[in-house]
Amino acid sequence: MDNLKGFIKIHEKDNVAVNIETGHKKALRHINEGERVIKYGFPIGVASQDIEEGEQVHSHNLKTGLSDILEYEYTPEIPRIKPLESPEIMAYERKNGEIGIRNDIWIINTVGCVNKTAAILSEKTGAFAFPHPYGCSQLGDDHKTTQKILCGLIKHPNAGGVLVLGLGCENNNIPELKKVLGNYDEKRVRFLSVQECGDEIAEGVRIIEELKAQAAEDKKVPVKASRLKVGLKCGGSDGFSGITANPLVGQFTDIFTAMGGCTVLSEVPEMFGAETILMNRCVSREVFDKTVKLINDYKRYFMDHGQPVYENPSPGNKAGGITTLEEKSLGCVQKGGRVHVVDVLDIGEKCVKQGLSLLKGPGNDIVAVTNLAASGCHIILFTTGRGTPLGAPVPTIKIATNNFLKENKPHWIDFGAGDMLAGADLSKEFVRYVFDVAGGKETNNEKNGYREIAIFKDGVTL
Repeated sequence: MDNLKGFIKIHEKDNVAVNIETGHKKALRHINEGERVIKYGFPIGVASQDIEEGEQVHSHNLKTGLSDILEYEYTPEIPRIKPLESPEIMAYERKNGEIGIRNDIWIINTVGCVNKTAAILSEKTGAFAFPHPYGCSQLGDDHKTTQKILCGLIKHPNAGGVLVLGLGCENNNIPELKKVLGNYDEKRVRFLSVQECGDEIAEGVRIIEELKAQAAEDKKVPVKASRLKVGLKCGGSDGFSGITANPLVGQFTDIFTAMGGCTVLSEVPEMFGAETILMNRCVSREVFDKTVKLINDYKRYFMDHGQPVYENPSPGNKAGGITTLEEKSLGCVQKGGRVHVVDVLDIGEKCVKQGLSLLKGPGNDIVAVTNLAASGCHIILFTTGRGTPLGAPVPTIKIATNNFLKENKPHWIDFGAGDMLAGADLSKEFVRYVFDVAGGKETNNEKNGYREIAIFKDGVTL
């Protein structure tokens, strides 16, 4: 990166530079109307009018160049990875061979009707409850998605014990949910249908206390850190996201997958405009075809609802210096580093392959972190330039793109990447920090009790 009197030119091909104070862009030369504007070495849109050298480049003179469904050609650029030795962390060995980095007690509702019951049980026992409005009055894929996400959470290895709390009359009743759940650890997962007992609070407390006693017997043992599954997420992005925090997470991805680890990148709409970077890193034609389908199916989802595929960035993104979806996407995909793409996952599908997997789902923060947790991610690396207190059911490491956010919101932010603007190399420090969290160091979302879920919905409500 070149410093240009308070501005940074990220790539030699760029015709814009980024202000290191505001994250906004200026033209490095005259750009003609209709000409592509280049940042990160790739187009982030086209000039909607002539832009003079030194002029600010933003929504008033830059527009998206995205279109709808595209055809793609597989031109693989598979990176060579030099294996690295994985350090050890302390974690819990689970009966099914997975590891857990926490030993919490969770209450998972089959239906929103028992949200308050779960909240009361949480207050009385200290177990973590995750309210949601679904589990009944749903049809087809919506109903299946709810079941898959809930089952992913029920089986999550970070939970030392789970009370599955049902009402009894919902279409996602406990017997129906068990058909999707399949095999489970009967000592770790218990069920309660509140219509089928007298005092549901007393019974729920009794079961949770038994789960807590069972979990208290679990002991940590040394395991390879490479057995972790790590989710990658950005939210409240700004003009620095693609310069500091996202590349830092990308460096982690490169190092961690070289150790044999699994990382998961979601937010499909925020791949639009940068998707070929991921497609060319697919390890096979099969994975490439699945990636093409992932992108184009999500575009069809937008189009089926009469919405443009480029209706992004958010107002906060724009205030932070991001103009177009291409610009946001080119920053977003940097969290995936430079490693090969090994798999494409549906919502609720487990991450099992070494390398980078792509997960179906929207960019919406709370839905995306829920999907990542349901796919088995032990930790989520969450970059942000504007800031957010949001937390997933699993440890959610907030990485600030700029020093102001880190200093202004220390109760939200766990790690600052702002010094990268001055050329600092934070990769080793950040890898150590992630492994410290895996070993038990609490994140701010854990300290503050910010643990939430939101289930993706697309369809009618009865």
